[in-house]
Amino acid sequence: MKIAENLFVAIEYCLSLDSGEEVDRSRSGNPLSFIAGTGQIIPGLEKELMGMKAGDSANITVEPDDAYGPAREDLMHEIPRSQFPVEADINPGTKFQAQSPNGPIMIVIKTVEDDNVTVDLNHPLAGQRLHFDVKIVEVREPNAQELASAAGGCSCGTESPGNCGPGCSCG
Repeated sequence: MKIAENLFVAIEYCLSLDSGEEVDRSRSGNPLSFIAGTGQIIPGLEKELMGMKAGDSANITVEPDDAYGPAREDLMHEIPRSQFPVEADINPGTKFQAQSPNGPIMIVIKTVEDDNVTVDLNHPLAGQRLHFDVKIVEVREPNAQELASAAGGCSCGTESPGNCGPGCSCG
């Protein structure tokens, strides 16, 4: 069976950046699963997977516009240093998870000055070209629980920078 809209798909993947740095991978025995065509993974990856079948492997490159979009300047904000807990590790590169109206978001400290901290609210992979080494593990009709999960958004279950697995589009 070939990957098409509304089919259950499970993939093993390794995600790296142009630098070759590996930033995520599916855990052994726990592939990334989704319902094709429901927006559960980034559009560029989903488009390239269409028509593949179980057992197929591919190296897929996804440009920023088809992944998490370009890094946006309007998502860089200065926050008074006093807004952070005194004991907080406030250094460039430090990451925090915060609640937003749409769920958890990752905040990355970009610069620290005497009274202000510049934070980046972009998805950690925004502006990045993504390289996926994928293997299709399973393609089949979804069951009722899987369809219900698809209606609720991402259910990746991966260890990932950001809000969910890098295959997800919810970030």
